[in-house]
Amino acid sequence: MGHYKIFLGMAAGVGKTYRMLQEGRAEAASGRDVVIGYLEPHERAETSEQARGLEELPRRRVEIRGGTTVAEMDLPALLERGPELALIDELAHTNPPGLEHHKRYEDIATVLAAGIDVFSTVNVQHLESLNDQIAELTGVRVRETVPDRVLADADEVVLIDLTPEALIARLQEGRIYPTRNIDAALNNFFKIENLAALREVSLRQVAEDVESKRLVFAEAEQVGTRDEEKVADDAARAVGERLLALVRPQPSSQRLVRRAWRSAQRLGTGLDLLWVKPPGVVIEGEVERQVTALRRLASVLGATLLIEEHDDVVAAAARVARERGSTYIMVGEAPPAKGLGRLREPLPQRLMRAASPGVDVRIVANRGRRDGEGPS
Repeated sequence: MGHYKIFLGMAAGVGKTYRMLQEGRAEAASGRDVVIGYLEPHERAETSEQARGLEELPRRRVEIRGGTTVAEMDLPALLERGPELALIDELAHTNPPGLEHHKRYEDIATVLAAGIDVFSTVNVQHLESLNDQIAELTGVRVRETVPDRVLADADEVVLIDLTPEALIARLQEGRIYPTRNIDAALNNFFKIENLAALREVSLRQVAEDVESKRLVFAEAEQVGTRDEEKVADDAARAVGERLLALVRPQPSSQRLVRRAWRSAQRLGTGLDLLWVKPPGVVIEGEVERQVTALRRLASVLGATLLIEEHDDVVAAAARVARERGSTYIMVGEAPPAKGLGRLREPLPQRLMRAASPGVDVRIVANRGRRDGEGPS
C-alpha cells in the first residue's frame, strides 16, 4: 500500500497545488521516480512553473453528452507507468461516466493499492460532514464532496494555512482568478468573513484529525501492536458510547445526519440512523427519493440506516436504542406546535422518559428547515 499525503486548504488559491508540486520536485531531486498523474494549474503561472521539469502523463480524452470531450486523468496509463510517487490534484473531482470510478478519490485508492505513493489536494469545504456547516457559513452549497474517511485514512495531512487578508490580496493581484472574475469572487465566496470562518473550520478539522491519529498510535504503543485499525476499534468499544439519530425522508434530515456523524467521530464510536415509518406509508415517489438519499449519505459516512415500521416513534426509538446500545439519541428541531399539538409533551422529553437510564437526548438546531417540514 502506498503512502498517502493530502494538502488541505480553506479555499482556492491558498497554495495547495503549489506546495504539492514543490514537495514533488524535492522528492524527484532526491532521486525518486515522480510523475504528475493529474494537474489543474487554473492558469496560475506560479503553479505551472513548479511543474516544469516533472514528468506529466498525457490526459485521456473522454466524450460526454452532446459530443463534447473532456480531458481526464489516465488511470490505466498511470498504473502501467508505475512511478514511486504520483502527484494527483483535486481529489474531490467527479469523473464523467464510463471511467473506472465515479470519483477521483476512488482512482487514488486504486493507485495506493498498487503500492504507489500519492500526494493530493483538497479544500475543507469538500468534506461530506461539513457540507451543511459550510453552506451556512458562506451561503454556497458545495456539490462535489468526499467522505471524511478519505482525510482520516491519509498517512499525512498538511494544512496550507493563509490569513484571509493575504488570500484576498492574492486574489486582487490576479494570482487566483482572471481579472474579469475578481469582483464577483470578492462579492461572493471570498468575503473576508467567509474566509475567516473557513480558516477556523480547517484548523479545527486538522486538529481533530491529528488528535485522532495520536490516540490511535498511543494506544498501539501501549498494547504492543502495530494493528492501528484494531486498536482504534477496541478504544471505541472501551468508551462504550453509540449514537442513534432519528431521521425522516426529507432534506433537513441530511443536515442532522452530518452533525450526528461528526459527534460520533469525536466520541470515536458508531452511528445508527433510524426512520420510524408509519404503518401504511409506501416508499415510493418523493419518499423513495429521500430514503435513497439517506442511504447514500449513510454509505458515504459509514453509518447504518435502520427502518422500523411502528405507529409510536418514541416506543420504537427506545427499543432500537436498547438493542443497539445507544447512549445518545439525536433529534432534529421541531417546528412550533399548532392547535392541540401545543398540549402534547415534546418529543425529546418523551424520549428521555422512555429510554434506558443513562441515555442522553440531544436536539440539533435546523436553521435550514423549510416551512411545513416536521422534526427530523
